[in-house]
Amino acid sequence: MKAYVFPGQGAQFPGMGKELYENFSLAKEMFNLADEILGFRITQLMFNGSEEDLRQTGVTQPSIFLHSVILSKVIGDKFNPQMVAGHSLGEFSSLVASGALSFEDGLRLVHARAQAMQKACEAQPSTMAAVIGLEDHIVENVCTQLEEVVVPANYNAPGQIVISGSMEGIEAATEKFRELGAKKVMKLRVGGAFHSPLMEPAKIELGKAIKNTTFSSPVCPVYQNVSAKPVTDPEKIKENLVAQLTSPVKWTQTVENMLHHGASSFIEVGPGNVLQGLIKKVDRKVPTESASAG
Repeated sequence: MKAYVFPGQGAQFPGMGKELYENFSLAKEMFNLADEILGFRITQLMFNGSEEDLRQTGVTQPSIFLHSVILSKVIGDKFNPQMVAGHSLGEFSSLVASGALSFEDGLRLVHARAQAMQKACEAQPSTMAAVIGLEDHIVENVCTQLEEVVVPANYNAPGQIVISGSMEGIEAATEKFRELGAKKVMKLRVGGAFHSPLMEPAKIELGKAIKNTTFSSPVCPVYQNVSAKPVTDPEKIKENLVAQLTSPVKWTQTVENMLHHGASSFIEVGPGNVLQGLIKKVDRKVPTESASAG
């Protein structure tokens, strides 16, 4: 069974999407439509912008979404998912690619999400850090013992968790994890504490936009971040999507469940190959590849 997966923030790179734009008329149409919907030339930033330009949340999120979704459309009939999942932002790409959401509505929601998250980040400075080499329960225990806001935000792979919280909280947690023998604790270059309670204002704002958007039944099950379980009911998809901003991304559990339900190979649709690396940490034998428009 083919499983298609869609990357999240951090997969961007200068020049992303340019090849699609230049070689496929459908891609060109979709990129031009995106410029109109967003009200600014995101194509210029994607094709010619610097790494710094692409690192701004308001640019990063729609850029990765566009690259992933347009690639899935250009693939055409060869794109035949039997199950899909996306990492954080990638969940929106997976919902459009599987037919649960229109391209236009998906892009509007991603734009609204980026703006809402940016506002929440500016209201309270916060950050995230990757913790390598400790078991999940140890990371969870440390987080619950700290007085500051610190929570597990991404269960990326066995022995690899990203934590999210206030500046002071992440500092205190980093110290504690090093004492406990973590192989590495590394602060991430992100705008704020994504997938933590500090995103509550963004969740409320995005929740309104999601509730006012029409969702359909996808062509195949979508494994959502919040539960790591397959979902096809449009109302449940919406509910999980709203909860996603303040809940952890259960990526390890998602991959395990997809394997358990018959995934025989994983195809990453979008920029980079980060998800393939994480999937190999769950099961090194399962075949993985990058989607190709060729």
